[in-house]
Amino acid sequence: MEHRVDARCSVLVMEHVADIQQPARLNEPVEPRIRLLGMPLSVVTERQAVRHIIDSAAAGRGGWVITPNLDQLRLYRKNPALRPMYEEANLVVADGMPLVWASRLQKTPLPERVAGSSMIFSLSSAAAEAQHSVFLLGGNPGAAELAGEELVKKYPGLRIVGTHCPEFGFEDDAAKMQRIVDLLIEKQPAIVYVCLGFPKQEKLIERIRPALPKAWYLGIGISFSFVAGEIKRAPCWMQKLGLEWIHRMIQEPGRLLKRYLVHGIPFAASLFVRAFFARFNHRKQP
Repeated sequence: MEHRVDARCSVLVMEHVADIQQPARLNEPVEPRIRLLGMPLSVVTERQAVRHIIDSAAAGRGGWVITPNLDQLRLYRKNPALRPMYEEANLVVADGMPLVWASRLQKTPLPERVAGSSMIFSLSSAAAEAQHSVFLLGGNPGAAELAGEELVKKYPGLRIVGTHCPEFGFEDDAAKMQRIVDLLIEKQPAIVYVCLGFPKQEKLIERIRPALPKAWYLGIGISFSFVAGEIKRAPCWMQKLGLEWIHRMIQEPGRLLKRYLVHGIPFAASLFVRAFFARFNHRKQP
């Protein structure tokens, strides 16, 4: 099945670099960070990010992971109201090869792409070993349950303590929002995967996180559908070459054609030009 391919493409190739620092307080971001068009990005490998989450959870420290791709960087530049959450998050990892390429062009290289759709496997594997519980929040109806079943099959011992797919418009309904909070408080997960798409998932995390501050929250887009087999991920070679967007666009042209062709390609070109010229001055952002 497709999720087996995802796991193989996950954390098998890692650079041997220094361990990341443990933050002293809950909201302190993991250092070092670079800036790409102003957005802070954590200089970590997937393996380091997973280790940090697992170790922090074991120490009773929670956190927040944002996984921006090219489109999120475009919206970050377009909408200043979205920017504070990136400063608040503990880890902001580049879920998109264009961000990695641009970081290298401007001579502030990120070590690798850290995709949320890969982290759901690598982190779940580590959580099973460390006996950290997991909650699946969001996704298409039924996707969280199917994804949970697949993860437990793949990683025996993984504790999925709950799943919940909020109804449409939940963010404007106090009772539905309280239901989410109550579920998390009742289940006390160490890790919460939130799959609602950007920026809805990030805004939800920002709102519910204070109710369970010792948990780690990861906004990982459509990853439940990947794990459940509802949507197929691109082959490894396409992921490594940064061509996964083509595979996605072919599967969901109605939703993604305009995003990638009308907005994505011109923005990527502008990003690369600015990153290239940034390498010739002393600033760390184009």
